[in-house]
Amino acid sequence: MKRHRPACAILVALLLGAAASGCADATDEGAAGRQKPAAGPEATAGRSEAAVPPQAGPAGVEAKAARLKREQAARVAVAKKWGLAKPPLVAPVAPAVKPHITTRKGFEVEGGGKGLPPVFTSVPTKERVVFLTMDDGSEKDPELLRMMSELKIPYSAFLSDYEINDNYGYFKDMQARGVTLNNHTLNHRYLPGLSADEQREEICGSQDKIEKNLGKRPVLFRPPYGNYNGDTLRIAKSCGIKAVPLWSAEAFPDHMDWREEDQDLHPGDIILTHFRGREDWDASMADMIRNVMKTVTDKGYAVARLEDYV
Repeated sequence: MKRHRPACAILVALLLGAAASGCADATDEGAAGRQKPAAGPEATAGRSEAAVPPQAGPAGVEAKAARLKREQAARVAVAKKWGLAKPPLVAPVAPAVKPHITTRKGFEVEGGGKGLPPVFTSVPTKERVVFLTMDDGSEKDPELLRMMSELKIPYSAFLSDYEINDNYGYFKDMQARGVTLNNHTLNHRYLPGLSADEQREEICGSQDKIEKNLGKRPVLFRPPYGNYNGDTLRIAKSCGIKAVPLWSAEAFPDHMDWREEDQDLHPGDIILTHFRGREDWDASMADMIRNVMKTVTDKGYAVARLEDYV
């Protein structure tokens, strides 16, 4: 079949190109509006890599591969700097909807009723992630802040005021680096042995102190030694606590203590450690991190942010 030339093209030819741009404009306006010129290097200068639209085709694939290679090389270099044999695995994107958490079987309180903060040792998830938490606050090692920031390892702090009130600034710095500061009572007392009023002072008093000195009222609470009773949970709820995370394993500079019978990690497990140093461990906080991250990484897990799931 003989192909006919479009009328617009004939007009262009007859007018020796004088109306060519006008014809093109009319075509563009009719299809999808007037087109903007392609952005050159000067148009994208100063924009972040994420803001620049991805390239299509083989060039785009190669650019992405090169970026991933650079990121991995940077992770390897930082891990080497801090004495890790392997870089930490990268946690997946946090869930859009947080999982529903209930009290672990066997951890219920007598006459607890509905609506109390759940007590749990792991978070329900199928992702190969675990959560790192640190208690008390006696050791205030600046090296820990730098190490965790550079390695991009998230963690959560559960603080007792008697351990931190000599240096709130250290924990403000920690908070500014993205760490959530949670409640671990004022004086780290054995709560089931206290009256309801004494428990209220320990729990709600800690809420008030953290809010006053560190700027934000916690919603997570960990009772000292992991011990609690019905009064503990009811009082915690009354002053703003939403959940009570305990732990599945505890990290030390030279070993791990396991709560579960199989002596292993599982998706969603919560790991406990403490702000301690050479006086207690004959090792530093950095040594403890090297040990726990070797265990976590060797077992194929990444550390995720607890507050993204709870």
